[in-house]
Amino acid sequence: MTRFFALALSLAPILAAQTRTQGMPPLIDRELVFGNPEIAGAQVSPDGKYLSFIKPFKGTRNIWVKRSEDAFETAKPITADTSRPIRIYFWSRDGKYILFAQDKGGDENFNVYAVNPGDSPAAGQEVPAARNLTDAKGVRAAIYAVPRSEPDVIYIGLNDRDSAWHDLYKVKISTGERTLIRKNTERLTGWIFDLKDQLRLATRSAENGDTEVLRVDDKGFTKVYSCDVFETCGPVQFHKDGQRVYFLTNKGAAVDLTRLVLFEPATGKEDLVESDPLNRVDFGNASFSEVSDELISTTYDDERERIYWKDKSYESDYKLLQKKLPGKEIDFSSSTRDERLWLITANSDTEPGESYLFDRDSKKLTLQYRVREKLPRPALAPMQAVRYKSSDGLEIPAYLTLPQGAAPKNLPAIVVPHGGPWGRDSWGYNSFAQFLANRGYAVLQPNFRASTGYGKRFLDAGNKEWGQKMQDDVTWGAKYLIAQGIADPKRIGIMGGSYGGYATLAGVTFTPDVYAAAVSIVGPSNLITLLESIPPYWEQVRKLFYGRMGDPNTAAGKAQLQRQSPLNSADKIKTPLLVVQGANDPRVNKRESDQIVIALRDRGFPVEYLVAPDEGHGFARPVNNMAMFATAEKFLAKYLSGRYQESATPEVAQRLKEISVDVKTVTLPKKMETAAAGVPKPTTDLQSGTVTYKALIAIGGQSIPLTVTGEIKEENGAWKASEIVDTPQGQITDTSTIEKGSLILKHRSLSQGPLAVELDFKDNKATGTANMNGQPQSVSVDTGGVIFADGAGAYDVIATLPLAQGYSAVFRNFDVQKQKPQLKQVKVVGTENVTVPAGSFEAYKIELTTPDDEADKQTIWIAKDTRRVLKITAVLPSLGGAVLTSELVP
Repeated sequence: MTRFFALALSLAPILAAQTRTQGMPPLIDRELVFGNPEIAGAQVSPDGKYLSFIKPFKGTRNIWVKRSEDAFETAKPITADTSRPIRIYFWSRDGKYILFAQDKGGDENFNVYAVNPGDSPAAGQEVPAARNLTDAKGVRAAIYAVPRSEPDVIYIGLNDRDSAWHDLYKVKISTGERTLIRKNTERLTGWIFDLKDQLRLATRSAENGDTEVLRVDDKGFTKVYSCDVFETCGPVQFHKDGQRVYFLTNKGAAVDLTRLVLFEPATGKEDLVESDPLNRVDFGNASFSEVSDELISTTYDDERERIYWKDKSYESDYKLLQKKLPGKEIDFSSSTRDERLWLITANSDTEPGESYLFDRDSKKLTLQYRVREKLPRPALAPMQAVRYKSSDGLEIPAYLTLPQGAAPKNLPAIVVPHGGPWGRDSWGYNSFAQFLANRGYAVLQPNFRASTGYGKRFLDAGNKEWGQKMQDDVTWGAKYLIAQGIADPKRIGIMGGSYGGYATLAGVTFTPDVYAAAVSIVGPSNLITLLESIPPYWEQVRKLFYGRMGDPNTAAGKAQLQRQSPLNSADKIKTPLLVVQGANDPRVNKRESDQIVIALRDRGFPVEYLVAPDEGHGFARPVNNMAMFATAEKFLAKYLSGRYQESATPEVAQRLKEISVDVKTVTLPKKMETAAAGVPKPTTDLQSGTVTYKALIAIGGQSIPLTVTGEIKEENGAWKASEIVDTPQGQITDTSTIEKGSLILKHRSLSQGPLAVELDFKDNKATGTANMNGQPQSVSVDTGGVIFADGAGAYDVIATLPLAQGYSAVFRNFDVQKQKPQLKQVKVVGTENVTVPAGSFEAYKIELTTPDDEADKQTIWIAKDTRRVLKITAVLPSLGGAVLTSELVP
């Protein structure tokens, strides 16, 4: 009898789960949720004769065009990028060209291209030729204006002269002719033209992080408005009178919500246009007619979008559309030049998007397509806005999605904190929420304090509260689900990416009894490491982050950040955890994710681990994302009794095998303290001479050629080593003064674009200046010992060591970006024959690693007889895992 009683107990959860899911719709294939949409992003040409849209071409999203009256099957592709999907495009004012922005391999260095849809493809080509209007590698273009008065022109910003700031150019679309309008030497972040296409205003980031609005004068700039680092202010569009500008601001200690005003730069006069009539959220968006230049409507992102119409004719059309498309949020997304024809987008929580062509004269509404046509709408779950009180009584807005066909009682639930954290979730179709709800989970998306859109006080309430009150807002969301009877308290999970990944790790660390399963996607576990990933010369960004998170340069700030870092309390985690890591993530150190995994494994708690070798902070490759979701849904089902899809495409199944890590194999090299580093003893001294290397940086199918010229000579009783790197963006110059005999570093001078560094190394200290855009910052850091094999000539110094099979040494470098000492370990891993343009040689193969960062790895080949440096390969985590290869030439 006892045996059958035990059997009944063991079967109870399974039977309950089967009963609970009997009324639910079938599983939706994850490819339908996260794969390429069939058609999306349509726009109507200015004359209304054509429709453009995004559709896969050879498996990658590209731009297609068809005549407005023709079927979509007749459309032809006009771009054919098979490496990266195109996301951003628009028609030129005269409708002759389509312009689009595209980067290479996810490097975020966007160039702007123009293609004429009317051109025929060249012989052997499938699409018309596209002109690169900003043709430059390693440069990010920004589009500032598309003037009505000159339809063959766009105004763009390029950071080709100075990588930190964009100069203003005028570009002729038809020829690519480019004219410099303004050189940016004033820390400018944006340019604003009036309705007659005259340059009138600019925005600037001040050294203290403030935002400044400047009037553009013939010979300079005049500040006309400013707000501090925690406030928002900036122009939207000039008024038709040419004197005033629509302006967003929440400046002032007594002001909470961002509002729309009319600001007169000449006098400083400010008149309120509108703030939220319900006094609940920040101002959202202002829409203007390009025919009349009048304000059409204002919108607010509340629990649902609210629209306030200023133009009666548009309001009448909107009400008509509401009757024809009940329950949908309707957007006027694209129009003809005369605003007679509009492409209307209708969407909802259970509708990814329907696109209609609307004739404002005849009131005819014609369906064009549905986004993700194959996605079964009846199986999707509605999203509802909810609110609950946090630990200190602060009301937290959130969204709740309950599984379709299941009673909202004792469900497995997943809390999904958004990334940022300075962003927010909104009502509407959400692929993440729908995917999880279809698997049987109640899904809660909390807009915790520090989320944007709810006013300055709500945003600032999150300052320095990572892992504390911000985390309480998430925890109290789980408690809300329990109190409402919606969630089974023993089957609550948490899942998120980036900051959401941090909140996941913080949840299982600081509240280990709340969650039964957790999925952390590129979640930072060490806030000190996260802040160190911000270059110190980005002064305004550092000040904002230090104000929002905490200052690691103060004793109190460092202690706070260490306390809030889940890594430092990993021994408290007992929740089954799936960790998702990009091997090249510059903000989430793989070693720290390893530590989290080991902390669970060694104490016998369930942990799974995915590491993609070709990803950084976030997964970009679709196959990696699909493999991640396949693992995540199976993992969550195991511990929360949800449903999951067992099948996967062969490509995804193979990729899953490749990025899944056997946690038994995860090891952590013994962490070496900086003070323990020695000073390797060279067996020979340096020798004078000059060498040249041809180098290549490979990233995402793009190759950036470099030439490196190195010279070593005697000067003033020491060795002077210099390296000049010729890049598409200009020269990088690195010079080191090296002590004879010991070969320790005494001085380093580094110049790269707007960055200039001068450092002395003496008495175990690094002192000097780091100068960015003419703004010097003093440096004074205790290095804990001497600096060795760093800067120009570093590899030549390594070549003087007593190299032999198995030789190993640890020494200190100085990380210029993070301004801190860094350990390096050099190890001879073997000998092999290597061929470079200078010839074939028998060489030592040497690995140079950073013990605290597996992604930072270099391999060096040094000739056994001459000790010449022959070849270098290096992984560059700061460039998303780009690979540098450098080879000696004759």
